[in-house]
Amino acid sequence: MSTNPISTKNYKGKSDKGKVVVSWTGGKDSCFACYGAISEGFEVSHLLNFREIQRRGSHDINPDLVYAQAEALGIPLIHKDFISYEQEFKKVVHDLRDSGEIIDGAVFGHIDTHKNLVDRICGDLGLKLIMPIWQRNSEQIINDLIDSGFEVILLSVKADLLGKEWLGRKIDEYFIRDLKKHNLSIDPCGENGEFHTFVTDCPLFKNRIKVMESETVLRGGYWFLEISKFEAEKK
Repeated sequence: MSTNPISTKNYKGKSDKGKVVVSWTGGKDSCFACYGAISEGFEVSHLLNFREIQRRGSHDINPDLVYAQAEALGIPLIHKDFISYEQEFKKVVHDLRDSGEIIDGAVFGHIDTHKNLVDRICGDLGLKLIMPIWQRNSEQIINDLIDSGFEVILLSVKADLLGKEWLGRKIDEYFIRDLKKHNLSIDPCGENGEFHTFVTDCPLFKNRIKVMESETVLRGGYWFLEISKFEAEKK
């Protein structure tokens, strides 16, 4: 994946590679995949954010934060609750097409899981599957994130692996070193569910998201940083 700097100043949203939607969680992987797709010449028409109805998981995030990211990107976001991720994803794409949108592909931030699922979704919808960070080395992804100018914090951590003091921790040049010192078994990208992240800034954002008020909560074996107040700072 290209990591050449891109900014909203020179990203006009037009390309000859086609229009795509991005599966968006608010975390580093989906954001970095979006960045990669744009750097490869795709036009991102919408961000698609899904939340499971039946249980609150470690990916849970205040929808207002995700909308703030979309505003910072200048890309429309569609937020949906789901029982079946696959069915809801397909429904959203069908609805977009019915409204006249051209959707040529879908971008996912998966590194080493869910390939069969997204293969099936894109196959059934006739979409080009775009996975910019698929099976890349986790340490290299973290280093490329930092080098590309991403600002990322830990939003949830698995309680039996990482204490609540890790919440809000920035992914910086010392992050991998500190993780290894703490526990060598933890994947630097949290690929085994060890932690989840939130992107507060990246080269595509016109605003930086600043956390103002938050509290730590233990739920379902995870510590969460629940952000109650934030503001968007112009860059």
